[in-house]
Amino acid sequence: MSLQSPSGRWVRSPALSCAREAIGSISLTVILLGAISGCVTNSALERLSEARRLSADLLVQFTKAADAGNRAVMADTDESSVAFAGEAEQAKQAVQANIDALGPILQDLDYTDETRLLQEFVRRFAEYRELDGRILDLAVENTNLKAQRLSFGPAQEAADSFRDSLESVVPADPAKDTWRVKALGATAVATVREMQVLQAPHIAEADDAVMTRMEERMATSEAAARAALKTLAPLVQPASRGRLAAATAALDSFVGLNAQIMALSRRNTNVRSLALALNEKGKVTGACEDSLRALGDALAKRGFTATR
Repeated sequence: MSLQSPSGRWVRSPALSCAREAIGSISLTVILLGAISGCVTNSALERLSEARRLSADLLVQFTKAADAGNRAVMADTDESSVAFAGEAEQAKQAVQANIDALGPILQDLDYTDETRLLQEFVRRFAEYRELDGRILDLAVENTNLKAQRLSFGPAQEAADSFRDSLESVVPADPAKDTWRVKALGATAVATVREMQVLQAPHIAEADDAVMTRMEERMATSEAAARAALKTLAPLVQPASRGRLAAATAALDSFVGLNAQIMALSRRNTNVRSLALALNEKGKVTGACEDSLRALGDALAKRGFTATR
């Protein structure tokens, strides 16, 4: 900056030069501060956007985990149960990964309400994982399904073999013992069928006392079948004793299979896992979903003025 002197010459003014330099410095500072503020704002908005994405994916992955767990409980084969249980575990791991990523972002943004909601979900999710683990461990055992397969497969075959063997025995004295032999054979077959009939309700039953009463009835039926075979032994022709021995072997096989069915049924893993899934898991799942929806709603309300 220059001024005209009395002599007519132009001279530089130190004060005006300093003023000009000061104004320039202030302008540069304002520009720099604006740029920094813009960068901070953009960074905060980016983190808010990522927080919203992670929150939404949390709900998606949690829903996947719950659905896969339910399918594991309802599956009708061991392979399906194991596959669905694996899907549930993968989804739970994805949920945990999202929690680990979202927590630091919320804390960095100083979102106290959202952090509280996330921690609420973390506590509820820990309860969910413990319960779901118990349910899936039971579901993949499939003891009720295995008992059912034994009942409808090998046990049915053994019972049919028992019946067929008795139908072919011949009385030693046809004129005297025909009807008695037939009646004893029919009684023996009927008692085995009674045991078969009780297998299905035993497999479906959840009450131990009720199962015990069924097993007592089965024991009575078995004793009646063996008594009938013992009575038949002296009443059949020597040629039929091989058939009677085959009937006894078939009965032994059936009784052994029935014991396996009872043991599997007593484990009741399918019944127990279904009961837990329908009752306790439903409550815990609903609580987790409430926390996640509240978190999503809170983040959706955040905007420019909510960032620091």
